[in-house]
Amino acid sequence: QVQLVESGGGLAQPGGSLRLSCVTSENITNIYAMGWYRQAPGKTRDLVALISRAGRANVVDSVKDRFTISRDNFRNALYLQMNNLKPEDTAVYYCNADVKGYGLGTPDGSWGQGIHVTVSS
Repeated sequence: QVQLVESGGGLAQPGGSLRLSCVTSENITNIYAMGWYRQAPGKTRDLVALISRAGRANVVDSVKDRFTISRDNFRNALYLQMNNLKPEDTAVYYCNADVKGYGLGTPDGSWGQGIHVTVSS
């Protein structure tokens, strides 16, 4: 099972920025796709952004033009750059890896431990 270690969360003011990092325990180029999910209190865990092994990236409409997902194959790392943060971005963010080709968000994938992001003045 691939281990994922997240870092970079914390408290930001509205309009501020944070960058989340997720380091994998094995060669990231062997992973089919990776993504970031978030779960706000009392809500479901939802996809925020994803990037394929080929480097094709997509984000959901609610964070478009504010969040950017990227990966560094040399460092085996996945990033989520979050700009112009809003209070509604407050959630626990999870890194997810599709290690078997079954798609993101499945029980067969690997998940990070979760990292808190709080946007508040």
